[in-house]
Amino acid sequence: MAGGGGFNAASSGKVDYVFKVVLIGDSAVGKSQLLARFTRDEFSLDSKATIGVEFQTRTLVIDDKNIKAQIWDTAGQERYRAVTSAYYRGAVGAMLVYDMTKRESFDHIPRWLEELRAHADKNIVIILIGNKTDLEDQRSVPMEDAKEFAEKEELFFLETSALKSTNVENSFNTLLTEIFNTVNKKNLASNGSQGDSNNSGSMAGKKIVIPGPAQVTPTKTTMCCSS
Repeated sequence: MAGGGGFNAASSGKVDYVFKVVLIGDSAVGKSQLLARFTRDEFSLDSKATIGVEFQTRTLVIDDKNIKAQIWDTAGQERYRAVTSAYYRGAVGAMLVYDMTKRESFDHIPRWLEELRAHADKNIVIILIGNKTDLEDQRSVPMEDAKEFAEKEELFFLETSALKSTNVENSFNTLLTEIFNTVNKKNLASNGSQGDSNNSGSMAGKKIVIPGPAQVTPTKTTMCCSS
């Protein structure tokens, strides 16, 4: 159901790319629920806090290429931060998640972003996610604040609801398609300048270069009061 870029269910066959994506942010902002909704189309009302780090995968087709998204769910609790910091390395994409009903989780975003940029490639593709739009009447983070921050830091931005499945597919679509386009352009440039560059399907050792400033994707979420 996601939009352009040929983002479809994967067909059987080889995997052309594996993209490591990390979900980061404070505890209880809904990272695990976003992951469950995207990879299994599930939502659990009694989800427990993630202990340590776990990852799940989903394979999709973007522009006739099989893309395996390896999505790491990084625990938000401070006591696990020393453990999870190693998992940032090798990531080509990141979802920076806050709870739009908890201002403190948004105020911590700059610190999470600083940590991410300290451990990941400096050109990692990042999308800022304001989760829990189903609780609009409890909003404590205006969309304008998040959009302003995203523009300043050159991040993509969307608001989501894992409960209602609002913009979840679209957010992963945006992130993975941007990663794919970046890697594809990088490979085309490498192949054009070096005839012996044959391992375009591997991300190992490749530096990601984002062409031009990252764009912000502000999206109005449509609220639905009844399920």
